[in-house]
Amino acid sequence: MNMIREFREFAVKGNVVDMAVGIIIGVAFGKIVSSFVGDVIMPPIGLMVGGIDFTSLAVTLKTATETSPAVQLRYGAFLQTVVDFLIVAFAVFVGVKALNRMRNRDAETPAAPPAPSAQEKLLMEIRDLLKEKG
Repeated sequence: MNMIREFREFAVKGNVVDMAVGIIIGVAFGKIVSSFVGDVIMPPIGLMVGGIDFTSLAVTLKTATETSPAVQLRYGAFLQTVVDFLIVAFAVFVGVKALNRMRNRDAETPAAPPAPSAQEKLLMEIRDLLKEKG
């Protein structure tokens, strides 16, 4: 029972829940980026290079027979995945850069020094009186 309690405490910690939410959003973002690359970015690039559909680019290593399917090296799908990755990496870079800029802005504004305590005020008054007498 102790192990179950420890696991429950681990699973409901804020960091684990935040991480789970981040992963879910990341998966959804990945689907959006895949659609953006496949449906918006790659068709114009394919049109510019002669009407090529990148997802269909492949090298056939072994042709299909009645008993086995063809073996293909689908480098077009790989190229599309690389473009997906580059877009996601750039988006994460921009997000982290903006976050760092906000953190640095907060760090640049120095906090006002704390007001002296009653004891410090009394000591400063004593110091000033001693300076006057001395």
